[in-house]
Amino acid sequence: MRVGCLILNITFTTTLTSEDENRIAPALLKTLASILDLLPVAYRIRIDTTDARTYQVTGPADRKTEPLTAEARIRLVPRDPLP
Repeated sequence: MRVGCLILNITFTTTLTSEDENRIAPALLKTLASILDLLPVAYRIRIDTTDARTYQVTGPADRKTEPLTAEARIRLVPRDPLP
């Protein structure tokens, strides 16, 4: 049981092409993760693009192993099924 665990969803709407979204999404995740890594919080950031790709990064990195850079933790994941 996770006490005090809150979920925050932020939605952005863009006029970018799907190619531009797929180029910008990893850079945006890397930037946001580098900021959140400075805070004592756990997080998951997901970006769903218009062409059905989902990019995700989670943190903080496992401290038992070598620290991963935000870029190394960014991955393309399957999109959650619609309810």
